[in-house]
Amino acid sequence: MPSPREPTRRDFLAASAVGLVALARGSESLAQSEESQRDGDLLYVGTYTEGARHHGIYLIRMDRRSGKLRRVGSVNAGANPSFLAIHPNGRTLYAVNELEKHNGRATGAVSAFAIARDTGALTRRDEQPSEGGAPCFVSVDRSGRVVLVANYVGGSIALLPIQADGALAPATQVVQHTGRGPNAERQEAPHAHCIVADPSNRFALAADLGADRVFVYRLDLDGKSLRHVEGGDAVMRSGAGPRHIAFHPTLPLVFVANELDSTVATLRFDAERGALSPRDTRSTLPAGWTGTNYPADIHVAPSGRALYVSNRGHNSIAVFSVAESTGALALEQVISTDGDWPRNFTLDPTGQWLLVANQRSNSIVVFARDQESGRLTPTRQRIALPSPACLRFWRTRV
Repeated sequence: MPSPREPTRRDFLAASAVGLVALARGSESLAQSEESQRDGDLLYVGTYTEGARHHGIYLIRMDRRSGKLRRVGSVNAGANPSFLAIHPNGRTLYAVNELEKHNGRATGAVSAFAIARDTGALTRRDEQPSEGGAPCFVSVDRSGRVVLVANYVGGSIALLPIQADGALAPATQVVQHTGRGPNAERQEAPHAHCIVADPSNRFALAADLGADRVFVYRLDLDGKSLRHVEGGDAVMRSGAGPRHIAFHPTLPLVFVANELDSTVATLRFDAERGALSPRDTRSTLPAGWTGTNYPADIHVAPSGRALYVSNRGHNSIAVFSVAESTGALALEQVISTDGDWPRNFTLDPTGQWLLVANQRSNSIVVFARDQESGRLTPTRQRIALPSPACLRFWRTRV
C-alpha cells in the first residue's frame, strides 16, 4: 500500500477556498433536483469544494434492496461543507463551512438548511460564525436545542442555540482548549476534532487531536452553556491524536479513533460524575503492516456487537467484534475500501449496507454487511462524487 503524507489542513483549505467569492446567496430552494423519483433512502453528502465548484452538498438515493446509488440533486452550500448533522426532528440540516477566514474574520461558519418533508430538498435558512478557524465537526444535542461545533485550527469548541424554526442563533459560548502533544507537525497546539452529547444529554465529550485529550463538559441546555468537568477528561496515550468518538448503545463505554497512532481506545464513562477512564487500546491495522496511516471515522453498529474504523493510507475499514458483556474488542476483518482516503462512512438505516466516502479517489463505495457477524463484503455498487467527506442518511419524521 502507498504511504501518503498527510497534507496539513491549512494547505487543503487554502487550495479549496478559491471558489468562495462567487457564492450565490438567496432564499430560493437550493436543491435543484435532477431526477423526480423519490423512492429509496436519501443520503446527504458533504464535500470539500475546489476551484470554481460551489455545489458542495449532494443528494443521493439508495435502493435498500440492491445498494444501488443514484444522484438526485445538489446544493450550493458555500465553501467546504465538509461535515453535516441532521436535527432529531428531521427538518433541518446543519453544515460546517470549513474555512480559516470568513467575512474578514478568523473563523469558519455553520449553515442551516430546511429539509422539505416530501422530497428532502434543502433551502438555506441562515448561517453563523463558528467562532474559530476551520470548523470540522458539527452535531446536534439529543433534544435538538443546540448545535455543537469543533474548530480544528482554532482549537476551540462552540455552542450555538437552535431557534424554533431550526435556524441558528449566534454562539453563546466558545471554549478555547489548551495543550499540545509530541508530534511537532500535528500537535503543536490544540486541534478540536469532534464534540458530541452523551446518551443522557447531560454531558458533551470533545476529542482534541492536538492536546491528546478527550474533554468532558456538562451540557447546560437551559443556560446554553458548557462547563468543564474537573477530573473528568481522558488523557490519551502520548501522540495518539484522538479524532472521533462513538458511544456503545448499552454499555457505559466510549470508543475513540486515534488518528496519529492508528489505534482505537476504549474508555469507560461514568455518566453520574461525567468522568472518563481508559480501559484498552487496539491497533486498527493488520499485524505486520508498517506504512503511513491515519484513522478517521468510527461507528458502532446499533446492536452494539460490531465496531468499525476507517484507515486512511491503508485505505481500509477495520471491523471489530464487541464482547456483549464487557465491550472488549477483537479485530475480525480489515477490508479494502476500493478507493483512496476513506474519510467518512456510515451504516444505512436498515443496517444491511455500509457506505464509505473515499475522499481522494472521488467515490462512495457500498459494502454488504452481515448483521450477525458485522463482517463486510464488497459489492459492485459505487458512485463518483468530488471529494466526499461526510455521509448522512435522512430518516423522515412524522
